[in-house]
Amino acid sequence: MRTAIWQDLDESQRQETLQRPPLLSSAELTDKTLAIINRVRSAGDRALTELTESLDGVRLSKVEAGPGAAASPELLAAMRQAVERIGLFHQAGKPVDYRVRTAPGIECHTLYRPLVRVGLYVPGGSAPLISTVLMLGIPAKIAGCREIVLCSPPNADGAIAPEILAAAELCGVRRIFAVGGAQAIAAMAYGTESIPRCDKLFGPGNAWVTEAKRLVAADPQGPRIDMPAGPSEVLVIADRDADPELVALDLLAQAEHGPDSQVILLSTCSDLIAEVCRYTGQLAAELPRSDILVQSLEYARAVLCRDIAQAIDISNRYAPEHLILNVARPASYLDRIEHAGSVFLGRWTPESLGDYCSGTNHVLPTAGYARTYSGLSVRDFMKSFTVQQASAEGLLDIGPAAETMARAESLEAHRLAVAERRRRLLEQ
Repeated sequence: MRTAIWQDLDESQRQETLQRPPLLSSAELTDKTLAIINRVRSAGDRALTELTESLDGVRLSKVEAGPGAAASPELLAAMRQAVERIGLFHQAGKPVDYRVRTAPGIECHTLYRPLVRVGLYVPGGSAPLISTVLMLGIPAKIAGCREIVLCSPPNADGAIAPEILAAAELCGVRRIFAVGGAQAIAAMAYGTESIPRCDKLFGPGNAWVTEAKRLVAADPQGPRIDMPAGPSEVLVIADRDADPELVALDLLAQAEHGPDSQVILLSTCSDLIAEVCRYTGQLAAELPRSDILVQSLEYARAVLCRDIAQAIDISNRYAPEHLILNVARPASYLDRIEHAGSVFLGRWTPESLGDYCSGTNHVLPTAGYARTYSGLSVRDFMKSFTVQQASAEGLLDIGPAAETMARAESLEAHRLAVAERRRRLLEQ
């Protein structure tokens, strides 16, 4: 873990310290991803079967998976607890219709409606990401989406991990397909014989999935997507009283996601930084994903700050996906936080709780997008439209303002649409 003293850095060195790992992006990646998308658009299920065999080495007997599979009693109990908490939190955040009388005789209101069909992508790989199923499926269900489609890469037998199927069953997700990668995104974006076309796509993935989401979202005929995705990241602010071993574990918990994950420690105590660095190296060598940690810790940073206020200023500059405040009276600093995907307060709140079962959503903006994006919520699975109604009295009251503004914009038909109605009312 590279260390630095913020006060001793010039501006270019500060920028370099907070630089994120380089993203895998190239013209070749874009061209190959676009070729996969076009192939799925033109050949449908046949392309999915062929691509899964050529890219994943798996021959599919069928694209759609069967009904929910069983998981261990212990895992089912844990998932049910998580479902309850995630559901409670997201139900509380469900937007509600509202109505406002803006002037005598003028009523305006907003109505929320669920998206009709949504596509959820759950990565495969070395472990079944059951938590992602819950984080996507539960708010989609609470929003009231009529149809929820889920795609996840098949294992070597051509099936989806039974734990993912069990999690989907708990969320009420019925349509599940054993397809992964860019081809899954293309299928949900444009539809095939088996997979229906979706209005919006959700979920994380590798560089191919991320690029495919970007490309289909840029197509006027394609779906919308949840948010820009990138490697996982955490920024920990710790004071001198923080436990260095626990801080190290919080850093490693994010670093083990992948070789391009980034972890940053900001502290007011040089001794704590030294101890955290020692624990990080020691624990990383003992963990099962040590090979990944060796790579991701190349991008790890530890910075000595003047005080907590300066550390928060640095955090706002970085705009982390996850921000842990392992300091005394952490809630007292919330008003200073401007940019963060999700915040974790105090020494007993590891980021891992948010990943699984505290109730908040773990699909969060990365790569600095926390400056403008929010974490996933029920609102993302809904849309709204406004409604207005004017009485004769209301039109006579506010019509002149509309006419004046239309005249200023040289939009005569706009003005006449109001003026002619007012004239007829005044002549009655």
